[in-house]
Amino acid sequence: MNVNEPMLPPVRGLVDREGRLVQADQRLMDLNIRAGGGIGQPIAIPQIANLARLAQRLGILVSRGVVAADGDDDVELWVRAEPEKAGVRLMITGWRSRAAWYPEAAQGEREGDFLRSAGDWSWETDSALRITFLSISAGAKHGFDSASMLGQPLTRLFALGEDQEGSFPILGGLAMHQRFDGQNATIRATGRTVRLSATPRTDAAGVFAGFIGAAHMIEDAPLVTPQPEASPEDLTDAFAARLDQALRSPLGRIIANADSINAQSEGPLRQDYADYAADIASAGRHLMGLVDDLVDLQAIERPDFVVAQEPVDMADVARRAAGLLGVRASEAQVRIDKPAPQDMLSATGEFRRALQVLVNLIGNAVRYSPREGMVWIRTERENGIAAVIVADQGKGIALEDQARIFEKFERVDPREPGGSGLGLYIARKLARAMGGDVTVDSAPGQGARFVFTLPYRD
Repeated sequence: MNVNEPMLPPVRGLVDREGRLVQADQRLMDLNIRAGGGIGQPIAIPQIANLARLAQRLGILVSRGVVAADGDDDVELWVRAEPEKAGVRLMITGWRSRAAWYPEAAQGEREGDFLRSAGDWSWETDSALRITFLSISAGAKHGFDSASMLGQPLTRLFALGEDQEGSFPILGGLAMHQRFDGQNATIRATGRTVRLSATPRTDAAGVFAGFIGAAHMIEDAPLVTPQPEASPEDLTDAFAARLDQALRSPLGRIIANADSINAQSEGPLRQDYADYAADIASAGRHLMGLVDDLVDLQAIERPDFVVAQEPVDMADVARRAAGLLGVRASEAQVRIDKPAPQDMLSATGEFRRALQVLVNLIGNAVRYSPREGMVWIRTERENGIAAVIVADQGKGIALEDQARIFEKFERVDPREPGGSGLGLYIARKLARAMGGDVTVDSAPGQGARFVFTLPYRD
């Protein structure tokens, strides 16, 4: 097959959770058969199989160009792998055949090859700085298990440090999507000092898709005491502040431009390109949410953090939070049953922080509710306590996981699409700072019931 066919309709398929190709359009089915596979068998095209596994492990959409063997030729494919309940949904475009040997590598890939050759070991991330590749296979030498790091934030592996000018080179590289060098870091598991460098890579549409990087071991640096495993993601105040400054503005531009492309405001556009723009905007919003969470985390963990003590109508706050999430609930086909307009429940706290807690709790309830499901919001008063209950019809939370979900960067199932793992930690810290609490009552298959309390105010 030596014909370029980039304008043909997208080719679709489905890989189940065990990695078997269970549905496929004819072109994908034929390619898979030529690779030695078949329907109902593990997908035989390694590049697509790897992307499907990565998407399922991270719980996010992964969109990337790959080159697969097809007889005596290679075929270039743009593969979009999106996890869902049944497995990973595939959409393949840009089907293009070429000679098996390709003399010119992309500039970013060439620079990545130079970095790999110069470093002691190499790493790669996606655009959200989640680790997608580590070149080392054994953890004994470096003090960590490389397999367990895949899909984790880069900051779970490294504690990043300032350079001599008080800057973080990685932030400049991330904000400008350019190469960075000389990022000081320590391996959290051992305290060994390393220096990181990386070059950006882009997808077929020229959009930033992550970093190809190298780690240079600093042999003569003194070992420091390893950081405790219980809190491996603690970031310094300086890092969080610079992260906010470096990312908020460019992320805002990326989201606005991607939304504009998706809306086709400048004229008609191929639908798959418009869909890619929607994916970019969604990823940008996810990153913006992470930045917001990190800024909040920095604030609430300062020793001088205080909240206002003012009159708060918990029923009114609950109605406002439900209103803010109305569009998201509608898109998810979930109905929110909020307190009646005449309901009131006086409490003492800070209005802005109480709203933040309830937006998090109701947002989680919407996210984990089934389609056509419902989220109930009720208010109660008992023995000097004002409470808002948020209940959903999701799959529930096992007893052994109910304490863990309130810890930093923890989620019940990291493979599921979701937030940063900071929301519930921040919500409980805010509630307790106001003299209240956030608790959960749940069981598998019975949904979840989160209770946000504040002191009652006469």
